[in-house]
Amino acid sequence: MIDLLKTMEFTPFLLSFKLAFITTLILFFISLPLGWFLSQTNSKFKPILEAITALPIVLPPSVLGFYILWALSANSPIGEFFENTFGVKLVFNFTGLVVASCFYSLPFMVQPLQSGFESINKNMLEASYICGKSKFQTLIKVALPNIKPALITALIVTFAHTVGEFGVVLMVGGSIPGDTKVASVAIYEMVEIMDYSSAHIYSAIMVIISFIVLLSVYIFNGRSNKKFSGVA
Repeated sequence: MIDLLKTMEFTPFLLSFKLAFITTLILFFISLPLGWFLSQTNSKFKPILEAITALPIVLPPSVLGFYILWALSANSPIGEFFENTFGVKLVFNFTGLVVASCFYSLPFMVQPLQSGFESINKNMLEASYICGKSKFQTLIKVALPNIKPALITALIVTFAHTVGEFGVVLMVGGSIPGDTKVASVAIYEMVEIMDYSSAHIYSAIMVIISFIVLLSVYIFNGRSNKKFSGVA
């Protein structure tokens, strides 16, 4: 077992963490105003926007991956524009993985933030507006500091969800060593060639990471709830 660990290639894990970190960072800045808007608006189009945002949760990864692959390929207006204008190909490279991951993990960032904003006392927000603060100032200085459990949940779950991606990542990025071959894809290939010993180690690492992530979320939220209720 020790000899096997020494000979194993752990670059796929580094790629997975890199992808998850970049995706989480991008989605935070996208989802913060989106979650805030969804929590405050009474528009009749709100359910439609919420459904579109949550679509990646219910769509099969192969379906979502196919449409993202088509949208980013050189045969689509978007892919053609980026390739002709910037010389950037958006499929079968790390850039394409980031774009695909942002679509796939979007609801895991938006929904906790939206729920957190909706739980804030409306009087607190009204007081901020009365004091002359803009909506942006209210969001950053009043709302955001008061949804720490929801914020931590959104960040951690989005990161973990991105680390565990498979279907969308495989379709959009393929399996290019050192570029798009992330941990989930590496495990799939190990099983294909019946290298079960390596697959067991990779899978065990993923299980441990997932458990630690979820445990951290529950512990943090449990402590936050106790603090909020006044129980030390």
